[in-house]
Amino acid sequence: MFKKRKSAMLEYDKENWKPAIKASICTGEQTAGFIHRKTKEFREDMLIRGAEDLHIFKEKYGIDEEPEKIY
Repeated sequence: MFKKRKSAMLEYDKENWKPAIKASICTGEQTAGFIHRKTKEFREDMLIRGAEDLHIFKEKYGIDEEPEKIY
């Protein structure tokens, strides 16, 4: 009756944006999102609390490689 629906994969502008994980040096908090290749602006998408959240982020956007980590 209550089945999980697999959501459609979202797209992002791969030419101008690249996946990244923004991590705090002090608290260790991590946020997944995208960084603009030219302006270095970071756009947040979701909080990463563990490996499962990172897997969800990568699956959501069809990302194969490991996102760049920025501090």
